[in-house]
Amino acid sequence: MIRNPRIGFALCGSFCTFERVIGVLEGMTVAGMDVYPIMSEVSAATDTRFGRAEDFEARLVRACGRPVIKTIHDAEPIGPKKLLDVLVIAPCTGNTLGKLASGIADSAVTLAAKAHLRNERPVVIAVSSNDALAANAANIGALLNRRGYYFVPMTQDDPVKKPRSIVARMELIPETVAEALEGRQIEPIIG
Repeated sequence: MIRNPRIGFALCGSFCTFERVIGVLEGMTVAGMDVYPIMSEVSAATDTRFGRAEDFEARLVRACGRPVIKTIHDAEPIGPKKLLDVLVIAPCTGNTLGKLASGIADSAVTLAAKAHLRNERPVVIAVSSNDALAANAANIGALLNRRGYYFVPMTQDDPVKKPRSIVARMELIPETVAEALEGRQIEPIIG
């Protein structure tokens, strides 16, 4: 395994998971991991009932000790500079899944992924989507079959009220990163 890997950690707009995801990121930095924070333009600019965007950004800056990458312009050098050893996208929304599966790079997060993948380095996906078992199932399947993508184990978050919704087990992000850096998918993926 790479000693002291440089970890990109990108947040997309599944705001209900931010508290858990940022808690995992903070735990990773406390453990001494070198984390580069990234936010989609939507997550960096949208206040919701789950919190204010500027407060989430401030927590990321405090935890990581560096500014948040939140524009396409700032994400572009990730590839040419070989800035990261692994990129985590957590939470990864259905919208971002669709863009990644289709090769669309029109946001800070999707361009970070494209730029990073050009270096043949792993991207770890932590799904959070209300239609993961519907329209986005095809996108998950496409990415499972592509080299370089690894998934954090996921489960239905509310099978009765939201039967098509899937959320990754965010607490397994560090383990998934460790396995991805070795070229292995953590198992089981669904449970």
